[in-house]
Amino acid sequence: MMNDVFFKMVEMTQQGFYCSQILIKLGLENQGKENEDLVRAMAGLAGGLGFAGKNCGTLTGGACLLALYAGKGTPEEREDPRLNLMINELVQWFEEEFGSLYGGIDCQHILGEDEHNRLQRCPQIVYRTYEKVMELLEANGIL
Repeated sequence: MMNDVFFKMVEMTQQGFYCSQILIKLGLENQGKENEDLVRAMAGLAGGLGFAGKNCGTLTGGACLLALYAGKGTPEEREDPRLNLMINELVQWFEEEFGSLYGGIDCQHILGEDEHNRLQRCPQIVYRTYEKVMELLEANGIL
């Protein structure tokens, strides 16, 4: 299902942002915030940790997005005790949805030997992961 979020994701991709950056930019936007340093740092997760083909940047970016909402950011704050449970649920869902489909959750598995798969597969993976993160945050009363 195409909606405004999907079209924002496409626009960000056209602007040169990576999957992990797109997820965090959407989360920041939802909170009415901007943080260029955080967005810049998220590039380290792209392409499976610096385009090394390891864990998909969408999955690791999704975990960071959950932590943006539920993690500890100041000495006075407390991490939401459900954060790691939500991350574990996201990982399990991602493995079931995409790991089983592509033979693993690393970028090298998802893309296979065809770089064109980045255009074919990644947009839907990013979109569905964003939806799952939002679902987890809502289910836990954080959103």
